[in-house]
Amino acid sequence: MSEGVFHGSVCRARSLQGLTDSTARFASARPLSVRHQHPDRIRQTQPSAASLCISAIRYSSSSSKRWQSRQGRDKFAREAKVQGLKSRAAFKLLEINEKYKIFKQGQTVVDLGYAPGSWSQVAVDRTSPRGRVVGIDIIPAQPPKGVSTIQGNFLSRSVQEEVKNFLRDPERGRPRQQPSLLSVEAEAEALAEQELGYIDMERRADLLPTPLQGDDRLQAESIRRGKDDADERMVDVVLSDMSAPWEQTTGFWKRSLSNPYFRMMNTSGMDFRDHAGSMDLCGAALSFAFDTLRTGGHFICKFYQGSEEKALEARLKALFSKVHREKPESSRAESKEAYFVALRRKGNAAQRDVVMGDQ
Repeated sequence: MSEGVFHGSVCRARSLQGLTDSTARFASARPLSVRHQHPDRIRQTQPSAASLCISAIRYSSSSSKRWQSRQGRDKFAREAKVQGLKSRAAFKLLEINEKYKIFKQGQTVVDLGYAPGSWSQVAVDRTSPRGRVVGIDIIPAQPPKGVSTIQGNFLSRSVQEEVKNFLRDPERGRPRQQPSLLSVEAEAEALAEQELGYIDMERRADLLPTPLQGDDRLQAESIRRGKDDADERMVDVVLSDMSAPWEQTTGFWKRSLSNPYFRMMNTSGMDFRDHAGSMDLCGAALSFAFDTLRTGGHFICKFYQGSEEKALEARLKALFSKVHREKPESSRAESKEAYFVALRRKGNAAQRDVVMGDQ
């Protein structure tokens, strides 16, 4: 697709090739004419490619102005800017984490559909100092500090294998450990004193159903870890904030790395289309979680509400001990989006119940 390039206020293009199909349809639906004054008569001529391009850009800018106006009134958008967060979506994950205590120090987190990176920012902050966060997105975006990223279509098997290859090295993507002034015993004591939420206590109870003490408990934990390692389950938390973006129709002249995210819409405005697309993406994320998530790990995915969400919830319950639905306060009331928060992956779930579901 050729690009229209601005020079001053003129969009120079040889032909309609610089416009997308949708722009061309818009232009044909609203034929334009250029009127030239003449001493004897007013002469009408056919519109040029430049005039069509300028008109299309003016048309698309009206929705951008509405979006900017809404962002200016949004307290979460303003707060995200003040705190240096990539977007207001960070507050959704912060609310979920405040309630369920998802993150711990040193965890491995995979963020599917990470652009522009606000969820990854939260994950890096909550898993520091030794945590690692890996983001995957089809859209090119500037990765947040401390995040390793892979650009590609997550639905591709080759991209998923690339992610797994990256994760196989337990030290890859982790920040280098700084020399500590504390002794090993002091560090262990400091970690033991960290406050545990009720989710963590339930998680431990689920992983160790019998009251094991001392060496028996350590041995059971070691066996579980060994089984996860053998099955290449190396991830503690899988996040999915994926949405199927529209094809790009404007903004080809912009060269900023982060602009593609902001110019590609996440929803089509058609409820069933958005719902069906989100179910496919959630299913792909769940399949990835089945392959890579450790026993006791957590999974969060965004979905658009509709008729198929019950089937997805049943698949989640087959793999996780607890499944909750959340509509964070920072999620706009008019939006159909919601989140499944799945806690404590089971170690004995059958693949047919999770990946295929009850069809």
